[in-house]
Amino acid sequence: MTETTIAVLGLGEAGAAFAADLVDAGAIVRGYDPAVAAPPGVIDCIDEADAVRTAEVILSVNRASAAIDAFRAAVEQVTPTAVWADLNTAEPALKRTLESQATELGITFADVSIMAPVPGRGLHTPMLSSGAGAQDVARLLGRYGATVTVLNGPAGAAAERKLLRSVFYKGMSAAVVEALTAARALELDDWLTDVISDELTGSGAHSVERIVTGTNRHAKRRADEMEAAAKMLADLGVDHDISDASAMLLHKITARARPTQDRDLDA
Repeated sequence: MTETTIAVLGLGEAGAAFAADLVDAGAIVRGYDPAVAAPPGVIDCIDEADAVRTAEVILSVNRASAAIDAFRAAVEQVTPTAVWADLNTAEPALKRTLESQATELGITFADVSIMAPVPGRGLHTPMLSSGAGAQDVARLLGRYGATVTVLNGPAGAAAERKLLRSVFYKGMSAAVVEALTAARALELDDWLTDVISDELTGSGAHSVERIVTGTNRHAKRRADEMEAAAKMLADLGVDHDISDASAMLLHKITARARPTQDRDLDA
């Protein structure tokens, strides 16, 4: 089989891992990152434009803030049959902007979202892809062992799912960090670690329904509880951003429910 030439723009943790795995699997990989050298086996290019020459698929694995700049820096050297795959964690609107700019220039675009931590998984990290180039990205990367699930939707559809997961998972992670920081101040971190572990491992099929139902039903009491927690953390000298945000959200849930309750009383 003729090997695919793949350009990787951005050789940080994710980009370097993908590039190395692609090389190991037999792909021809051209890489560029202004801050670091390319991994062994990757052709180290002088800039974005140099990296994308002859590439059949281009993986932009930068930061969201650099996604458009990377595209503009490379675009004049993108071959007509290439697919530009943006793997940056960005809002759906930015993905659609990139797709629009690519389409105007006759470049096929794919919105790709990395759906799990890359370390330890590399190219086998599960990914979602949407947009006109989604099938091409899944096919080309799949030849080298990648798992890319194609969504039936435009650019931005993969980003929507990624960020919805981020709201849940990164929000939960921030709450765990805040709680454990406070627990250490009270020398209760071992106890709280066990509590958190038990909660996570004990979650079942009905956990989401239970959480949502309980939050809406007991929002007022839970808001008071989180305000008390925030005061305790403040007394300990611990930042309490997540506790404050939780109390604020619970107050909003209470306020939204009140008009419905008032109408029921008037009926």
